[in-house]
Amino acid sequence: MQLLQKSYTPDKYLELEEKAEFRSEYRNGEIVPIAGGTTNHNQISGNVYANLKFALKGQDYRAYISDVRLWIPPNRQYIYPDVMLIQGEPIYLENTTSTVTNPRLIVEVLSKSTKNYDQGDKFTYYRSIPELQEYILIDQSRYHVMQYVKTNAEQWLLTDYTQAEAIIKLGSIDLALALNDIYDRVNFNEIEE
Repeated sequence: MQLLQKSYTPDKYLELEEKAEFRSEYRNGEIVPIAGGTTNHNQISGNVYANLKFALKGQDYRAYISDVRLWIPPNRQYIYPDVMLIQGEPIYLENTTSTVTNPRLIVEVLSKSTKNYDQGDKFTYYRSIPELQEYILIDQSRYHVMQYVKTNAEQWLLTDYTQAEAIIKLGSIDLALALNDIYDRVNFNEIEE
């Protein structure tokens, strides 16, 4: 997809995204192509999704993996998080089932090309979502998980996990995730992009 315009409306982005061969995110008028992921990135995202999906079976939660788009109105952002968890029913944008607005938990797997954005501006955008209670960042090249839990309207508590045996007690739901489960079948010798 060749993008000639400098600035796009959200509606124009959605129109182009429906026809595009590759996914892109929308950042306040700019369309930014999403780079392909590594097998480690995919494995970690899948592991987190599967653990959430099976542990919460029968409960009032919905887990989504990277193909569901998130709209953040205050920042005019369309983003594809790696994993999202919604409590209750998804709140969709207008008449679509491909864009949600109400995640309780967001997980991003870090890569060299996105880690600064994921830890910086993207986290700022995510914090404007009223329903969001937890943000988890996972390094794909070593055991390292950063967990941010909202403690009140103005504060987020950071906890770092770096040991393979560590257990993450989620703050947004009654669930624990083991780093060994998150990193199951991940090859740390794989070259990260």
